[in-house]
Amino acid sequence: MSGHYEELIVEKRGHVGWLVLNRPDTKNALSNRMMDELPNAWKELDADDDVRVIVNSAVGEGFCTGVDLKELAADPKGMTRHSERVRSNTIQLTGFHNRVWKPVICAVNGVCAGGGLHFVADADIVIAASSATFLDPHVSVGQVATFETIGLRVRMPFEAVARMALVGRYERITAARAYELGMVSQVVDPPEALEEEAQKLGELIARNSPSAMMITKKALWDSLEDGLTPSLARSAQALADFWRHPDNREGPAAFAEKREPQWAPPTRDL
Repeated sequence: MSGHYEELIVEKRGHVGWLVLNRPDTKNALSNRMMDELPNAWKELDADDDVRVIVNSAVGEGFCTGVDLKELAADPKGMTRHSERVRSNTIQLTGFHNRVWKPVICAVNGVCAGGGLHFVADADIVIAASSATFLDPHVSVGQVATFETIGLRVRMPFEAVARMALVGRYERITAARAYELGMVSQVVDPPEALEEEAQKLGELIARNSPSAMMITKKALWDSLEDGLTPSLARSAQALADFWRHPDNREGPAAFAEKREPQWAPPTRDL
C-alpha cells in the first residue's frame, strides 16, 4: 500500500485488504496519531479497486482498549481535538464513520473495551478468537457510554447492551457469550487461527460482485435509519438501477458457462 503509517499496518492479501491496529504495548489504545491515521487508511483501502473486502484486526494480545486516556491527559491539544471530534460527531475511526461501503470484517483477537467497541458496532461481520473478551468500562471511570452502546443495540438485545454499559468494568462478556447475544457470528478456536479464518472469510466474500455487495451493504445500513417502508422504496430504485450494470449480466452468464465471473470495477456512485 502507498500510505505510511506508524501505528497501523495496512496491506493487501489478494482481494482482501487488512487494516490492523498496531500499538500492542498499550493493547492498541487509540492514540492521537492512530486516530489521525485511521481515516487515511480506510480511504486508501476504499479507493483501491483491487480490494473487495476489508479485515479490521489488531496486533498482540488486545484488540483495542479505547482512547488512550493517559496520552490525552498529558496532551491538552490532543484532548481538545478529541473533544471537538466528539462534540461535532466527526469521529472517523471506523469504516462506517468514513462511508466505506465495501464489506468490513472485524476480527477481535483479545480484549475489546470502551472505544474499541466502535469497530465491533460498525462492522458488517464480526468474528472473535475464543479468548476474546468484551466490556464497556466508561461509567466505571466517570465517562458516559453513548456511540458504541447505541451502535451495539442494533446487534444485540437491549438489556444485554444496557447491562454491559451499566455494570462497566466489573463484568466481561466472553466470546462464547458474545456469540449467544449476536455480537459476533463466529468464535474461532484455537485463538491462533483467527487471522487465517478472517482471511478465508474475506476471500469467500471477495468472490462476489464488488458493486452488488457495496449497494447491498448500503441498503442494509440505510434501512436502520430510514425504517421499513422508506427503505423498501429506496432499495427498489437501487435494484432496478443495477439491472443496467455489467455485473448483472456477467453473473448469470458465468453461472451458465460454469466459470468464475469477471467482475467490473466497484461502483463509486452510491
